[in-house]
Amino acid sequence: MAAAAAAVGGRYFCTAGRGLEPFLEREVRAKLGATEVECISGKVFFSTEAAPGELRKLKCGERLFLLLKKHAALAVCRNKGKMLHDIKSLFIEEAKYWWDVLSIWRSLHGCEGKKDDVSQENPSPLKRKSEEETDTAAKRQKTEQVGETVSEEHETEAGGRRVVPEDCQCESETSLEGSSKSSGEKAIANEQLNFSFRVSCRCSGAIAKVVTSQEIGRAIGVALMKQCGWRADLRDPDLEIFVHLNDVQSVVGLPLFRLPLANREYIKTAGLRSTVAWAMASLAAISAGAFVLDPMCGLGTILLEAAKEWPEACYWGADISDSQLEGADVNIRTAGLMDKIELLKASVKALPLPSESFDAVISDIPFGKKFKITKDIQVLPDILQEMERLLRVGGAIVLLLSHDLHKRMDDITECAERDSPAAISDGTSESTTAKALHADENSSFPVNGVEESFLSSRQTCFGSLVLEGAYGVSLGKTDAFIYKYKKISTAGNQ
Repeated sequence: MAAAAAAVGGRYFCTAGRGLEPFLEREVRAKLGATEVECISGKVFFSTEAAPGELRKLKCGERLFLLLKKHAALAVCRNKGKMLHDIKSLFIEEAKYWWDVLSIWRSLHGCEGKKDDVSQENPSPLKRKSEEETDTAAKRQKTEQVGETVSEEHETEAGGRRVVPEDCQCESETSLEGSSKSSGEKAIANEQLNFSFRVSCRCSGAIAKVVTSQEIGRAIGVALMKQCGWRADLRDPDLEIFVHLNDVQSVVGLPLFRLPLANREYIKTAGLRSTVAWAMASLAAISAGAFVLDPMCGLGTILLEAAKEWPEACYWGADISDSQLEGADVNIRTAGLMDKIELLKASVKALPLPSESFDAVISDIPFGKKFKITKDIQVLPDILQEMERLLRVGGAIVLLLSHDLHKRMDDITECAERDSPAAISDGTSESTTAKALHADENSSFPVNGVEESFLSSRQTCFGSLVLEGAYGVSLGKTDAFIYKYKKISTAGNQ
């Protein structure tokens, strides 16, 4: 009953994109008063007494789970049968354990099993037929067909792909009916037969070389069907059970909400990933009455995330593209933020705005095949100079840069350091940015634990800008870098 007791105490975990774990850690502490916070790559574990409505307000996480079990990684052997037996042993509990867990899960929803709030990965599930076939063979054939059609890929929290396993398709429902009715408790038996579930499994590392996610999901599903009398349903289950096995740990949880936290109902057309946009805005330390600018706003995702979280500030977005501005306008209207965000068409190199008029400048410098932009690498100094002009002393600039732009930024700062009196006096030539992010090619995404690439007090300067931090983040198929600068003096008067 340890897991059930932990669940009552409010133990959760939330998945996060690679590099966003520190942002999520700060968010759960600030918003939820979370304790016992533990960060690992891709996940943040924490305890809180916050209500589900408060949990739903997390913006930097992908999916939120009620934590049931968390163990050290399973010992891996080449015998597939033994591996599956060891995995199933994680789930061997008295049936009452699972019904207690289910009761806790339902109480968090306050729904007693209502379909509207049940957790499932597919945001548009196909509903079951209203009339079930009575023939057992037909039922078995239907289950096998479902298993074949739903073995499809879904996006993970880090932007990659994973396969939803063909869970529990090898058990017929007649065996469930026979075993459940033998208990003699008709009401419980009926609930068992009517309650449906599926297992979503992610498997990586050494264990994935021995057994597949589908095999693990099927084995766990069969064990739960025999143990609890539940019915497997891959399309529209009452409950989803999430299992993640890797070389570090074995984790079992129940998704709290049907849709991922990262889904934003107020964004009609998605641009930059919402969790990354929120993380960038959080670095800008936006306060009430502040003026915030995104000079390359695109579809306006950064402005939307910032205005939703910090509504007492004023927001401006600029872009040279008519189509991007039209998309941003639709998003702003969908979010109901017309009175919070102003848009204008202008080039980032020459914005028709007064100097030192903004408290924060936040921008995703466009890159990648979608934009086919290469000249940004050359004009990056001009872009920085214009942002520097618009920013008030004490304000912050937060940028998202591609790997190429990140290298170009290092070149710029190296030149600035070489030309500075301090660099000449001590003979240094390599920028602190380069030292922080290039000491190890993977230093932005450390293998053991989660680190932030904070820089020392001897920061790199570009004009009046001081680099305060650099963070490596994943955008799915590509990696990027978030840079934060602070303006310490009026441009040109340092």
